Amino acid sequence: MAKRILIIGGGIGGTMTANHLVSKLYPEVSSKKVEVMMLSNSPWHYYKPAFMYVAFNKFFKDELRRPQQSLLRPEIKFVVDEVAEFDFSGSRVNCSSGQSFDYDYLIISTGCVPSPERIEGLKEAGDHFYQYDPARNLAKKLMTIEKGRIFITVNFPKMANVPHQCGIAPIETTLMVDDLLRKRGVRDKVEIVYTYPTVAQLLRNCLFLQKDTCDVLPTVFEQRDIKFQRSFTLDHVDPDKKIAVSEEGKEEDFDILMATPPIRAVDAVINSGVSKAPNNEGWLPTNHETMEVYGLENVFVMGDTVDLPVSKAGGSCHSQSPVIVNNIASLIRLGHLFDTYDGRVVAIAQMGLEDGMPLWYDYESDVQPTPPNKLGGLMRKSFNRGVYWSVARGLV
Repeated sequence: MAKRILIIGGGIGGTMTANHLVSKLYPEVSSKKVEVMMLSNSPWHYYKPAFMYVAFNKFFKDELRRPQQSLLRPEIKFVVDEVAEFDFSGSRVNCSSGQSFDYDYLIISTGCVPSPERIEGLKEAGDHFYQYDPARNLAKKLMTIEKGRIFITVNFPKMANVPHQCGIAPIETTLMVDDLLRKRGVRDKVEIVYTYPTVAQLLRNCLFLQKDTCDVLPTVFEQRDIKFQRSFTLDHVDPDKKIAVSEEGKEEDFDILMATPPIRAVDAVINSGVSKAPNNEGWLPTNHETMEVYGLENVFVMGDTVDLPVSKAGGSCHSQSPVIVNNIASLIRLGHLFDTYDGRVVAIAQMGLEDGMPLWYDYESDVQPTPPNKLGGLMRKSFNRGVYWSVARGLV
């Protein structure tokens, strides 16, 4: 009987991993000794980083999605269903449709869920760009505001050293808002205020989760007349008065509250009972080198669902995926693991509407900021419009 590798989740992590597994294990796949299967709760694959651009009317829905099946190699069995329960002791997943699927190797790549309802008043009064509809609503506000105050907050998971979704995104969008308002000719009438919580990763009283970037941000913001505050940890929001209240006791008014919302794992992961994360967030205990889930045999996790101190973004999946593929291949062929993840994250930050900045870091080295430029912006645009889909297909 063929050994089944089951991938849960049709995002960038699961998609590139499924395709790379077929390439790596092609002799076993073609001879029916190994089967690669993917379960996703949607027939569509969304380029989720493009939701940020939706907030600036740069992308529309049909531009940022493809049929999931079209991105997968023909050898991959693709099933649209939602996992309702992980039966790790039985090496099986049970789906909401009533179907069950056994596995020999399991890869969990189910992402995370923006959850503004976890902060009182934030869902009613806040805006974010991590999903399509909220990003579209934010776009309407950014295109119509004539004067007032845009207040930006960042909310971290409660688990120590686990970052929010896409670490650089709040800075990217702050600079993009500044550019947009200047193009609209209303920047001098709209105040932009960027804030960061008191405790962020290992740093305190900073503007970003890594020191070198944190050190240069004040100069970048001052050049653009963007106000900034350290030590603002959002506690609750008064939707009627349009006031954001911090745990530190500050009250800030706003016309637009642009917030990086709290996040959590999907229900099935939370309900699995494996996570030890506080606040019922659901992050899975992850071996930082092998990407295995601690305490579970032949179960790997990647992307937003890990409890590692690396960005919850596609730039992490690009480096985690080859490690998981190599380790499963070595287990099948040699009976042991041999590859390790060094914490590498690679991306191109959108620093305003036109400029970009390549960035990379790992467990040992922080991001080294470089001056944003138009070439970096062109690189990001090329990735958004074409390279991403090649990456998902396992061609890059």
